[in-house]
Amino acid sequence: MLEQLKEDVLKANKLLESSGLVKLTWGNVSGIERESGHVVIKPSGVSYKEMTVDDLVVLDLEGNIIEGSLKPSSDTATHLYLYRAFPELGGITHTHSLFATTLCQHGRELPCSGTTHADHFCGSVPLIRALNEDEVEDDYEKNTGKVIVEHFNQHEIKALEVPAALLHYHAPFTWGKTPMESFKNSVALESCAEMAVRSLQSQELPVIPAHILKKHYQRKHGSDAYYGQ
Repeated sequence: MLEQLKEDVLKANKLLESSGLVKLTWGNVSGIERESGHVVIKPSGVSYKEMTVDDLVVLDLEGNIIEGSLKPSSDTATHLYLYRAFPELGGITHTHSLFATTLCQHGRELPCSGTTHADHFCGSVPLIRALNEDEVEDDYEKNTGKVIVEHFNQHEIKALEVPAALLHYHAPFTWGKTPMESFKNSVALESCAEMAVRSLQSQELPVIPAHILKKHYQRKHGSDAYYGQ
């Protein structure tokens, strides 16, 4: 079942390592088929090089395993919460990439300082608050998804306009309409985070003028987009 989605999820997971976004097994990609409500995700702790389609785990949105003999990613509950809250999502990526995670550990959001950022994110990538002790003890992974959703709802951020979040003391999550799009947004986030961290070594980060931000975002994602073929 879900053979094409499995292939897409496997490919995106393998790219995590080859792209340099992860070390060891510090990351995962999932995808969802909305018609069935079934999610395909990386198994926990399995190396990217050795992983095959048969290793992937299929679950429903409540976390019940539909197919697979291995344990799903330890971040599965976060993925499922995001899929339930944001029906426009088709894929989610979680990494501990160096520069984006540096911002998470430092407790900084990622402001839009230039057009590279604006091409992918319509505004700042938000810093999501750390979980309190009760939230960690109660259901850490589910509550990780919950605080992301709460922040986006409270600040009226559209998930596909800013398809990323920085978890304080933790690491980034990105998403998109497909597993591969969510992976590409992780690549974009890491590149923007690297530029920001390097810029911070000498000065505070500038914020791009609103009209330049709007132009760069809309030319790629707006109703009259003209970027690409």
